[in-house]
Amino acid sequence: MKVKDIVDKLNLEVLGGETGLDNEITGAYTSDLLSDVMGNIQDGNLWITLQTHKNVMAVASLREASAVILVRKYQPEPDMLEKANEENIPILATEMGAFEISGKLYQLLNN
Repeated sequence: MKVKDIVDKLNLEVLGGETGLDNEITGAYTSDLLSDVMGNIQDGNLWITLQTHKNVMAVASLREASAVILVRKYQPEPDMLEKANEENIPILATEMGAFEISGKLYQLLNN
């Protein structure tokens, strides 16, 4: 499944990194702790978080995340958007909380 597929199916808002909407999704990881994500996210995973600063994009790029989903309509800081566009990693937003979006993604990716 590609990032653009989950954008459509879950009605997510694309905030940046649009050139990465064709990135393949291998799974998802939910965490707000950068060191936890660095040690546990897998290449191609979506990262679900409420963190909105540029260090998120550094970790996402390092670990080759397919996209970052910001929960509860959090908005990225300008430098996070800039990095998303440079790294071709979409930043997506949802009104859902982390628990709800994680469950919906689990269902989509495992059917």
